[in-house]
Amino acid sequence: MQTATVLKAPDSYRPSDDEPFMNERQLEYFKQKLLAWKEEILRESRETVSHLQAETENHADLADRASSETDRALELRTRDRQRKLISKIDQALRRVEDGSYGYCEETGEPIGLARLDARPTATLSLEAQERHERRERVHRDD
Repeated sequence: MQTATVLKAPDSYRPSDDEPFMNERQLEYFKQKLLAWKEEILRESRETVSHLQAETENHADLADRASSETDRALELRTRDRQRKLISKIDQALRRVEDGSYGYCEETGEPIGLARLDARPTATLSLEAQERHERRERVHRDD
């Protein structure tokens, strides 16, 4: 009986707790993930600009005009949020380069691979983030 050797594609790599935390391979994985995310956001932004420029028609019907303006405002709000996200992605890429990526800004402890995979721009460990949110909730309730 022959066994087939399955070669993993380079993009099928997933960081694991069985390897040293933030080794070169993990750093490269997160760097590529962040760069791809940023490029996707920029591509969507370019499409939005093209769409908004193309849709400059005046609607005779007030309801159509109002609907169009609402859609435009929503799209611009979404793009503004994504602009802020690009800033966070750039900050994360700087942390990859300086070696501080993956470590909690508050405690210095590893953030955790699952959290970073889900939220690559995370700067706090799950525990530190929960403490931060509890403090915000207390201040907000006061």
